[in-house]
Amino acid sequence: MSHGRHPRHDLDNALSNGVRLSIAAALQGVERAEFALVRDSVEITDSALSKQCALLESIGYIEVTKGRVGRRPRTWLALTAAGHKALSSHLTALSAIADLSTIPAERN
Repeated sequence: MSHGRHPRHDLDNALSNGVRLSIAAALQGVERAEFALVRDSVEITDSALSKQCALLESIGYIEVTKGRVGRRPRTWLALTAAGHKALSSHLTALSAIADLSTIPAERN
């Protein structure tokens, strides 16, 4: 067994939650996305998305912008540079964990 640092130590606690990881992943390939589109993509309720976005915004991983389209209020979500970096590092750590060899058989 290797005596190096286990890649789990590189996981981002905020992105270890499946919903928050899904939100960040949904935003990674777009400049910004409308709240409803992310909600439907991640398959959660408005209140659940709002709660998770508030946490991600508080740590600087997403930016929430409010505005109007015509008379209708809209909310847009965007992954920040810090969010992109955190997601990339988290996915790299997950991949490293998945690529670990099995534990060698016990020697007699």
